[in-house]
Amino acid sequence: MMSTRIARAVQATAIAAAFSGAFAAAALAQDNGNGEKTRADGPRGRQAVIKVSGEGRATTAPDMAIVQLSVVKNGKTAREALDANNAAIAEVLAALRQAGIADRDLQTSGFSINPQYHYPPSDDGGSRPPELVGYQVVNGVTVRVRDLTKLGEVIDSSVSLGINQAGGIEFTNDKPDAVITEARKAAVADAIGKARVLAEAAGVSLGRLIELSEQPSRPEPPVPFARMAKESTADEVPIATGENAYNVTVNVTFAISQ
Repeated sequence: MMSTRIARAVQATAIAAAFSGAFAAAALAQDNGNGEKTRADGPRGRQAVIKVSGEGRATTAPDMAIVQLSVVKNGKTAREALDANNAAIAEVLAALRQAGIADRDLQTSGFSINPQYHYPPSDDGGSRPPELVGYQVVNGVTVRVRDLTKLGEVIDSSVSLGINQAGGIEFTNDKPDAVITEARKAAVADAIGKARVLAEAAGVSLGRLIELSEQPSRPEPPVPFARMAKESTADEVPIATGENAYNVTVNVTFAISQ
């Protein structure tokens, strides 16, 4: 009786081992739906993959400049400073429109009225209250210059008419879609090349594409070179437009086929 029970127990253990081996073999050789056998990388049967990042870069000459200009005026009263600033900025805007800058490319970007104080020294080492000596009015305008041959003239005439503070120049492109597409293609090609090298080094083959995503990117600062936007006269500001670089990074995941 006892020997019969032992025999049955041994038989049940053998059957369980057989099923276990069958499930393990199925996990090690899974069909990915394209007739390819894929490898599993652990007891949970997860699919083995190759993950890479690809980078693409494309450059182009800018076709537009964004200029930050400001008029700063001081006066004994706020009214006096504001009147002086209004007169100066009105002349600047009129000159910009006359130079061919459209109204859609002119935008007020900052306005402030600030009291100005004098802090008198104290002979006894104590503190004395500040004295109000006047007011300062700042009125800023953002200008989009779509004809870069006029940029030097625009800056020069603006300064002559009252612009006395500049926040910088940004060279950009009005429609960069084509150059960004070129960078995207280069990024995907770079990722595929990296994945093939890794697969070859590991002694495996690339399977189907599982995931492809793009990381947000920004254009690089312009890279100056020796080309001027125009042959500037002695009275105009010389401008070097440089070129804009657009970078794209993609993340790609491939299955490993066996």
